[in-house]
Amino acid sequence: MSEQHAAAGTIDKLAIVVVTYKRQQLLTRLFESIAALTAAPWRVVVVDNEHSDETRAMVEAFSDRLATQWGDTIADASGNERRVVYAPQSDNLGGAGGFSAGVKKAYELGAEWFWVMDDDVAVEPDGIEKLAKWTATHDVIQGSRYDFDGGPFYWQYDFIVPLGIPNPIAPSAFGRAGYRVMDTLCFEGGLFRRRVVERIGFPDPRFFIYWDDTIYGYLASKVTNPIIVPDVVLRRTREIGNWDIAGLRQLNSTSDMNRYHIMRNRGYMARYFMVHGDFRPFLFAVGTLATAAKEIIRLVMVDREHVRTGLVQIAKGWWDSRKLMHDPDWRPMPPLIA
Repeated sequence: MSEQHAAAGTIDKLAIVVVTYKRQQLLTRLFESIAALTAAPWRVVVVDNEHSDETRAMVEAFSDRLATQWGDTIADASGNERRVVYAPQSDNLGGAGGFSAGVKKAYELGAEWFWVMDDDVAVEPDGIEKLAKWTATHDVIQGSRYDFDGGPFYWQYDFIVPLGIPNPIAPSAFGRAGYRVMDTLCFEGGLFRRRVVERIGFPDPRFFIYWDDTIYGYLASKVTNPIIVPDVVLRRTREIGNWDIAGLRQLNSTSDMNRYHIMRNRGYMARYFMVHGDFRPFLFAVGTLATAAKEIIRLVMVDREHVRTGLVQIAKGWWDSRKLMHDPDWRPMPPLIA
């Protein structure tokens, strides 16, 4: 497919930013789905947190495949015309660090739009066209997703800022407008424009994992109106144990490392709320209690074999979050253009 033939329904200088770590089999599925897109992206930036020879070889083969399939594209800031850019990292930066590095790389190359995703998803063939119809009027767009079993994936798009928790009972229907305004974001398929990055900076790598995309969406909501739309643009490809709640919503299995960062990173969350005048100590404390309670319920209902170690990580993360809230050296991520 040539750039001219792909022009209808595309997004100007769209960079797909993929973060991967030791999941080559899942990454292969994602590459297959990107190659099946009916509109060509401008760039595919692959952030490799493992810095693996195997992943590098996969990316090089994928680059050759897209060059044959779609041809070269508009040169980026480095003069490169190939669509695929490999960005290995010297250390495992976690999802947060990976997305920060990937968005930064795509920004430096000259991307106008950033479509971010982990390696455990696959894009729908018409995903770009579905998102493109919203880009004339909105700067941050979250498409809908299928779960790994093919059913709808409910995502909590409404963030209750004073409590610092997602709204578990936000309506799933999109209503008369055909979309819902949100104050959060998910790096599993979120799309945002360059001018948003310029105003709020790159994603904060210090989160390592968890809450980084939530806070990036919160910051974006300070400068624009992010929306979630019903158009399905992704499907999840990794099966995760879960506990169904009322059919649609579910509580997924997680790891002790996640449990620690879920609690610890509330310290970073609080600092951002302080910067923007949204920190309410009592309500935030209630939200922290609710978050801890949710993680304990998750341990009992989904991850029962990790109850002892999980409780330790919840407590440790909670303790460390309080230290972050009082760190005199902490500063928010700076905007790129004042």
